[in-house]
Amino acid sequence: MEDVNEILVCATEFIKDRLYFVTLRTTMKPKSTPNTHYFSIDNELVYENFYADFGPLNLAMLYRYCQKVNKKLKGIALSKKKLVHYTTMESEKRVNAAFLVGSYAILYCKRTAQEVYECLTKSPNNPSFIMFRDASIGPPCYQISLKDCLSAIYKCHQLGFFNFEDFCVKEYEHFERVENGDLNWIVPGKFIAFCGPHARSKMEDGYPLHGPESYFTYFRRNNVTTIVRLNKKVYDASSFTDAGFIHKDLFFMDGSTPTDSIMHQFLKIAENANGAVAIHCKAGLGRTGSLIGCYIMKHYHLTAHETIAWIRICRPGSVIGHQQQWLEKKESYLRSLLKEPLQLENRNSVHEYGIYSIAGKARATSFQGNTKSLMEDNVSGIMHRVDEIKLDDPGPVAGASSTNRYSTLTQGDKLCRIKARRRGIATSQTSLNTSTGTSTVGHPYLGSLLQTRSQKGTITTLVANKERDPTKRLLSRATATTVKRNNWLVNSSCDPSSCRIRSKPATQSHNINNNTTTINPVTSLTVSKPVRRTKRTSCMAAQAHTTNSSANHTIPQPQQRMNMILRSADRVTRYSLRHLNAMPESSYYDEVEIEDFEYDEDEGIYYYPCPCGDQFQISLAELACGEEEVTCPSCSLVIKVIYDKELFRAKQEELEKKSEKKELTAQKV
Repeated sequence: MEDVNEILVCATEFIKDRLYFVTLRTTMKPKSTPNTHYFSIDNELVYENFYADFGPLNLAMLYRYCQKVNKKLKGIALSKKKLVHYTTMESEKRVNAAFLVGSYAILYCKRTAQEVYECLTKSPNNPSFIMFRDASIGPPCYQISLKDCLSAIYKCHQLGFFNFEDFCVKEYEHFERVENGDLNWIVPGKFIAFCGPHARSKMEDGYPLHGPESYFTYFRRNNVTTIVRLNKKVYDASSFTDAGFIHKDLFFMDGSTPTDSIMHQFLKIAENANGAVAIHCKAGLGRTGSLIGCYIMKHYHLTAHETIAWIRICRPGSVIGHQQQWLEKKESYLRSLLKEPLQLENRNSVHEYGIYSIAGKARATSFQGNTKSLMEDNVSGIMHRVDEIKLDDPGPVAGASSTNRYSTLTQGDKLCRIKARRRGIATSQTSLNTSTGTSTVGHPYLGSLLQTRSQKGTITTLVANKERDPTKRLLSRATATTVKRNNWLVNSSCDPSSCRIRSKPATQSHNINNNTTTINPVTSLTVSKPVRRTKRTSCMAAQAHTTNSSANHTIPQPQQRMNMILRSADRVTRYSLRHLNAMPESSYYDEVEIEDFEYDEDEGIYYYPCPCGDQFQISLAELACGEEEVTCPSCSLVIKVIYDKELFRAKQEELEKKSEKKELTAQKV
């Protein structure tokens, strides 16, 4: 790689000797060193645009970024390293990266928006950040700045609009999708913006359309009492009123701005509502965002640009074109209507619970009926009542008006179609429950190396269900280690090919059926011949034929080099005990994303530093076959690799195809 001084454009320090944000004049990933860890989110957290818009990134992405950085800062393996969030000179990705790291500094480093912005721009060689634009086509005439977005995060966090210590990101990500309702909270307990319902729920031209009753359950459970419609009548208002909701019509043309009369009517409706207000136009973006912005400016005294920034962070694409200019003109008037806005009192937030609060739902009215568990981790009890908050597919609405069809698509129609075409990451996966089977050693040198792995639980819709394996514990004193692998790695009868298993020293197995531990002295083994496989498909086929039995595999070995084995075990035990208090409460020592590994293209191996000084290693072939656990060859700590299995399977298949082409070319030559 080029010299650092040649590729470094500018750098900002947010936490002394720990967290940095840098811009590099290269697209290559910098190689981490013993003292520095580099990471980037440019290709991980990506904005879904409508037209020429590119940001800011939404609230769920900001939450995931903050969790990622906190995990790195608290991780033992990176505890003595400087963490460097790097980005490139690509202007759109750079300003989004700056928004994330700047917001992190506001939320967790207790900086003000002004302080953060000055840190990001004070470097003499720092290129200026481009402006965010609206979701429209053509030249960017209506823009907001990075500073506006940071200021919105700072003020809204102080007001209690959101709190990442009490935030259900799964709820945000689930309900923002078109097929699940396309709705977002904007102000806690007050405003929901959502896509306009249709006469009945159906699929039309491949796009999901939802009838009014699809929203009843969610609205009732979140104390929504009033529905405001801003577009033409597509459904019968009695669908909501018969269900006990208040329904109001405040129509104005798609893409236009409201009259003063409509603005005042809306403010009166919102201020007199006993519960939350759900507002929609056609797409729930332009007209909806404009009126919600009026309320925020009046009651919280945010500027027009801060208001637009916050609404777009909650619901990307909101407030389009000259609607922004209209809000700018109304700013001073709306703020003059309320001399004493809602603000901090004795350092207490205006809102006790922010949007998507978990604790807030725990105190809400209890709900009737059977519910499935959405979360089976430490918030499972709180989230039980959210399970039935989903959109049904009911039959036609009696008495509802039919959907009007127009020869030309309006702005709202186009935005709805763009959003409907998006296909998010699937929220459910195939069950991973596989029984542990008897290990039939297919290679004489691998008997004590290849052990079965703990079962994995299924990943349920909306929320991951993490199974904890009680068999994985810290090693007791004077014992050696067990190396765990998949059953199919043991039982596979694949023909030789490109999949290689790296050798590791192994010593003993634990009896997990009781509290006793059996010590089996073994010789120090080295695999002289690599295990090879034909293809990934044959590996997966072998896995399906694994038979059920106990997970206990004790393989007798000759009594040789016993003293050396015990001394090695003592060293491992001392290291493990030294880190006892730092061990997380899970089956693994740590969970690490694959992006944090260093990849050696020549060897096809991913490396990650271990606290003991050695490195965790896993091959591309193992990842392609679904391997998740990596064991340090020195201290035998086990980490779980978080990655997209389908992506790595595709990579492996691509490499296999390239290899086959090379062989064919060589044969022809």
